[in-house]
Amino acid sequence: MKEKFSLKNYNTFGVDVSAKYFAEVSTVEELIEILNNQKQETKNQTPLFLGGGSNILFTKDYNGLVIQLNLKGISEELISENEVLVTVKAGENWHELVQYCLAKNYGGIENLSLIPGNVGTSPMQNIGAYGVEIKDSFVSCQVLNLETLEVEVFDKEKCDFGYRDSIFKKEGKGKYVILEVTFKLTTKNHLIKTEYGAIKVELEEMGIENPTIQDVSTAVIAIRQSKLPDWRKTGNAGSFFKNPTISKENYLKLKENFDTIPGYPNENGIKVPAGWLIEQCGWKGKQIGNVASHKDQSLVIINATGNATGKEIYNFSQMIIDSVQEKFGILLEREVNII
Repeated sequence: MKEKFSLKNYNTFGVDVSAKYFAEVSTVEELIEILNNQKQETKNQTPLFLGGGSNILFTKDYNGLVIQLNLKGISEELISENEVLVTVKAGENWHELVQYCLAKNYGGIENLSLIPGNVGTSPMQNIGAYGVEIKDSFVSCQVLNLETLEVEVFDKEKCDFGYRDSIFKKEGKGKYVILEVTFKLTTKNHLIKTEYGAIKVELEEMGIENPTIQDVSTAVIAIRQSKLPDWRKTGNAGSFFKNPTISKENYLKLKENFDTIPGYPNENGIKVPAGWLIEQCGWKGKQIGNVASHKDQSLVIINATGNATGKEIYNFSQMIIDSVQEKFGILLEREVNII
């Protein structure tokens, strides 16, 4: 276990904060041992578990124990002519998993290509993109109960998935750490999802009429690379805000004043793209001090100079929230976890 350990290289914003204590674990046994032997002053404090550090904003030093999960391994089980169960340890990189599955012609997560982070954090957020979410292929996950230090299994129902949400962000927050995740993927009769407009356009530009899952992944990667900055070069956490859902009545009222406002019906009302709202408020490409809204995608906040503090980034996001609420009466919710 290390003390006063810098987390600058362990979060994709590149914020320079430190952890009072830090440990890396590569087995469940090591994890349980670390938890059993916590320093006395952190015994009553839930450890902070880091995966790829891609969905977190540190606004201050962490006065406790941070654990980096490096659990690795992938196993497969064919369960029918067209279905395979793929079980993946929490420390595996998400995009590398997608590429692994595509190389074996396993379909179901190709639309989620190039999402940063590790597999263990994917169910927490119910990560999603281009018409697909984790819950669509999720079967179960193995978790460690931090109170009993016993391993439990959560099925899809128990995970209580919602839009960028799950039990692990609600009543289960701080009570469990995800050890591995099992997905059910297809082996041949793939369900190709290209309804998302940007994918259709990209495939047309590629000259592809009957896309494979590999083609869909290639299109998604091209779209993401054209719009989103590489966190290795410019610190960011991907989409900073959730797309808000408002009532149909509220949407129609807004449309009277903002006739170009886009809206997509869902089971709870009308989903409005947060990026559009932010752009209408003049934030796209805007920089204040060390922080900016990305020039190609206003939904992404960047550490523009590499020297931004977490508080600067947080304050910048609050200014965006305030301006959107003032102009549209819509309260944006942060997708990124604030520490």
